[in-house]
Amino acid sequence: MSRIIHTAGAGKDRPRLLKSISLAIRELGKQTSLDEQTLDLLAYLVFALEAIAAGIEESVIAWEKRGYWIKADRFRMEWQWAGQLAARLRTALLQGNWAEASQLTAQIAQKISHITVPEHHRLGKPWVGAWKRLTGGE
Repeated sequence: MSRIIHTAGAGKDRPRLLKSISLAIRELGKQTSLDEQTLDLLAYLVFALEAIAAGIEESVIAWEKRGYWIKADRFRMEWQWAGQLAARLRTALLQGNWAEASQLTAQIAQKISHITVPEHHRLGKPWVGAWKRLTGGE
């Protein structure tokens, strides 16, 4: 029997999620008022950051198995911002604190400022319907 190779994983999802976050922040910059699309974009940021935070442990398991404890801890510390900002943004959105949400979005933009997404991309619009999912409407 041949070996099974898993091509999908947190290490491959993270760059895609970062690009989609960058794209969502770009779209947020185009918004002039608080409408349904703005809410979807903000809610999507929460979901994408939570997915990144959830994938961190999956990424470091292999290093810890091989005894690379310092490398694993550094990686955790490098990415802990994702879970923290996701939790704070979720709270701000559910409380309707738009000033806090705006400030947190700026912090997220600073963290991923090195990510570039071309104008013609294949990411689509993954944020559509995110607000309903966040508020429990779907």
